[in-house]
Amino acid sequence: MEAKNYIDLLELQTRIKESIQDAFPGRYWVKAEIASWSPRANGHCYLSLSQSRGGKSVAEARAMIWSWKYPQLTQFFEISTGEKLRAGVTVLVQVQVNFSELYGVSLFIENIDPAFTLGEKALERKKAIEKLTAEGYMEMQKELALPDLPYRLAVITSQTAAGYQDFRNHLLNNPEGYAFRLDLFEALMQGEQAPSSIMDALEEAGEKGYDAILLLRGGGSELDLACFDDYDLAVAIATCPVPVVTAIGHDKDVHIADMVAHVSVKTPTALADLFLEAYEAQDALLDRLAGRIGTSLQRLVSAGELRVSQADAAIRQAVQRRIGTLEILLQRSIGRISKGLLHKYADVARLRDNAAHRVQFAAQSRISAEVSKVALKEALIKASDPRNILALGYVLVTGKDNKVLKTVDKVAKGDRIGVRFSDGSLTAKVDEVYSDRIDNNQVKTA
Repeated sequence: MEAKNYIDLLELQTRIKESIQDAFPGRYWVKAEIASWSPRANGHCYLSLSQSRGGKSVAEARAMIWSWKYPQLTQFFEISTGEKLRAGVTVLVQVQVNFSELYGVSLFIENIDPAFTLGEKALERKKAIEKLTAEGYMEMQKELALPDLPYRLAVITSQTAAGYQDFRNHLLNNPEGYAFRLDLFEALMQGEQAPSSIMDALEEAGEKGYDAILLLRGGGSELDLACFDDYDLAVAIATCPVPVVTAIGHDKDVHIADMVAHVSVKTPTALADLFLEAYEAQDALLDRLAGRIGTSLQRLVSAGELRVSQADAAIRQAVQRRIGTLEILLQRSIGRISKGLLHKYADVARLRDNAAHRVQFAAQSRISAEVSKVALKEALIKASDPRNILALGYVLVTGKDNKVLKTVDKVAKGDRIGVRFSDGSLTAKVDEVYSDRIDNNQVKTA
């Protein structure tokens, strides 16, 4: 077997190291995106840099910031851009190429250019504006209309956001006492997750029928406010069915979110004034209408008073004429009524006298008839008197209980009975009792 020429791995790595040191002897500015970011307890920071093309990673490299440079670089970048170094940020860094026989190629980061990062954001912003304009999103919110009196307002912000409390106080504690309903939809106001967080809040608020949705964020650095240049967030604002009003950043800041919104103002106070002025405008309109109505009413009242005065005079004349006519008719009617009453009174007098005679005759006849009835009853009473009956030879028999006996059924042999005559009475003892019902064939003798 033929022997092959070879070198060991260390020699190979050493030759590569020497070649790299010869090829890259100095420091180089490199544009890359921070793919990962890992500060360590020893003060060093390990990170990976990457480059993408067409949505795919085409290059990656390990990098490192030494502990004696890490605080200065990160502080410088944050002060310059208002954003912390982190994964996802595109940076321009000055590196020294290093090769280790154990770990391979790595880049030692010596410096960083924050202006480049800001420039990259500006380029992305320009492309987003061009795309939104071409797709027609820039004017969609402008086609919506705010109500004349917007009352139900949704506020998308962080509860601790700068300016939110100023906005609330200025709007709700207004001297005119205008009433508003504010509902807070909390969302992240900076960072990578801010656009999706704001879009979620927009979707939720857009389904609840608010008069307007307010996107509020106080001032900050350019990178703090970079989330408001997000393309997807701009589309969400443009397509929201409710008018969106923005108040983001400082007076000099104009973000894509401001461009696509229905209305954009610069400060929390200006945002509150926007709605207060809408109410003041309606107040002024009502005052003008009240003035016009008052003037019209005054003209109508004056015209009405004139017509009433004219009608009053005409009515007075007509009433006077009518009263005169009625007085004449009344006098004639009084005469006719007087004559009629006299004739009527004579007829009534005659009827009264005739009725009196008839009543007197009927009363006398009735009295005579009643007297006859009384006399007849008196005669019947006298004829029924027992004394008169006894005088005819009849007797009245009483039993042992002194009650009148009307039948022999209540008398027994041996009973004592009383016998009443017209001129006296006697007592007797019963020897025999005969009943027509029982002793019909016996001769009844005393």
